[in-house]
Amino acid sequence: MWPDLIQKAKDGGLDAIETYIFWDRHEPQRRKYDFSGNLDFIKFFQLIQDAGLYVVMRIGPYVCAEWNYGGFPVWLHNMPGIQLRTDNQVYKNEMQTFTTKIVNMCKAANLFASQGGPIIIAQIENEYGNGVGFAFLSNTDASNDATIDLQTDGKYFVPAWSVTILDGCNKEVYNTAKVNTQTSVFVKEQNEKANAQLSWVWAPEPMRDTLQGIGKFKANLLLEQKATTVDFSDYLWYMTNVETDPTSSLYNISLHVNTKGHVLHAFVNKRYVGSQWATNGQSFVLEKPISLKSGTNTITLLSATVGLKNYDAFYDTVPTGIDGGPVYLIGSGNATTDLSSNLWSYKVGLNGEMKQLYNPAFSSRGKWRTFDEASIGRRMTWYKTSFKTPSGVDPVVLDLQGMGKGQAWVNGQSIGRFWPSFIAGNDSCSETCDYRGAYNPSKCVENCGNPSQRWYHIPRSFLSGDTNTLILFEEIGGNPEQVSVQTVTIQTICGHANEGSTLELSCQGGHIISEIQFASYGNPGGKCGSFTQGVWNVSNSILLVERACIGMESCSIDVSAKSFGIGDATNLSARLAVQALCSNN
Repeated sequence: MWPDLIQKAKDGGLDAIETYIFWDRHEPQRRKYDFSGNLDFIKFFQLIQDAGLYVVMRIGPYVCAEWNYGGFPVWLHNMPGIQLRTDNQVYKNEMQTFTTKIVNMCKAANLFASQGGPIIIAQIENEYGNGVGFAFLSNTDASNDATIDLQTDGKYFVPAWSVTILDGCNKEVYNTAKVNTQTSVFVKEQNEKANAQLSWVWAPEPMRDTLQGIGKFKANLLLEQKATTVDFSDYLWYMTNVETDPTSSLYNISLHVNTKGHVLHAFVNKRYVGSQWATNGQSFVLEKPISLKSGTNTITLLSATVGLKNYDAFYDTVPTGIDGGPVYLIGSGNATTDLSSNLWSYKVGLNGEMKQLYNPAFSSRGKWRTFDEASIGRRMTWYKTSFKTPSGVDPVVLDLQGMGKGQAWVNGQSIGRFWPSFIAGNDSCSETCDYRGAYNPSKCVENCGNPSQRWYHIPRSFLSGDTNTLILFEEIGGNPEQVSVQTVTIQTICGHANEGSTLELSCQGGHIISEIQFASYGNPGGKCGSFTQGVWNVSNSILLVERACIGMESCSIDVSAKSFGIGDATNLSARLAVQALCSNN
């Protein structure tokens, strides 16, 4: 995967690649390191150097990066006296040990620029600001362009709602509204070769032990989840027993569980009684009616996370899981039994995880059964199928429409958690999109009423030469018959660039530019898919762009009055907008 991505970065005009060093992946257990396979960052840097590019190395060890726990290994959380990202000796000692190891590994491989290597800068921590010798010109008018006169340092055109950066206060080096961009409209296509063999089998998640209340250790309190799992799994089982007798007032009972986890599933006496999940990451209370029998009753709670908090002040102290509860049984007349201090049994993870049912090499450990209609909508179920590798070089995606919540693996490689049944609200989207003006989180929101994610990329490096194994773990119930393997192609490309710059367009995967659907040099408006000509426009814009681009995989156009045959530039705000169609060569 790496050589292809590095070459694409170079072809796109980059001269340096920035990358994080993820502490949690390289030291998942204290002093037990992993630099194998995709974690071999030394090899990654050497490949970048071989391509003639530079490296910006962000060691962290806190990286944020929208990454689980900000890149910290969760075992740090359990070290006595530690406070993360503070002047705390326990933290600083661990940080120094890891950082020193990474730096020494880079030195040993001669990777720093002073050694002739590609690393031109290494960053400690995350996004600390510095003073710089630049001037920033801001136009806060959301509608009107402005010309700012700095007198001895000249005049500068600043488009509406943009910022210009001046190097040394007299040379424009960047403006946020003058960025040359290409928008690519992707089309997903069913892959007949891959989907022809989507014949499913299924296996239940083994839960006999946990539904009977059998765990690995016990405590007389409700434990915090990340301190207990140490991030070995998203799942933690909480189990306890309740004794009742015929004279008990606990009938017409409801189970109340206060939890700080993302998702909670409840079982009583081996029977499923309900699930609930948080909204906006907040704590919640699961309340479900239950039935108890005379004698011993087993309550089993499965708490699940979808990743740990990665930023904010003292984010590492934010609890997860049921953590203290309380957990109540409330019966007739509000008779209440507090189970929070009961003797609770615990188990980290799923039995299917421990058996590695997601790995084709070990999937025979599962009790796989023939798929039928009764297999659809099952909770806590593993599904398995095989598919052929799609031909060509177009990106491959897995469409998980129809599934509920869980995780997916291709040939034993995780392609991520999925939750397509979690639907975005319908109250924030608008038909128009304009980011100008004061920030509002509802601006330009799209896809209301749809899943946050439905398609999952399968890197071609994960695929075999012929047949591949797809395994899904479904937590809440779904229909794998709706799952499909698709390829992604670029159908439409759009670009816009300002006077004095170059507009570049590129199709991918051997496709060529077959049609120019819109081109206007002047002051065009709109966006990709709905461009419009402005007040003024060079009439032969399309013809000139066609000459430069038709039949080409990529093309470059000088955006200047001279290139479009109107003499010297008299309007510094002139720009070029183009929309083109990509087709098979």
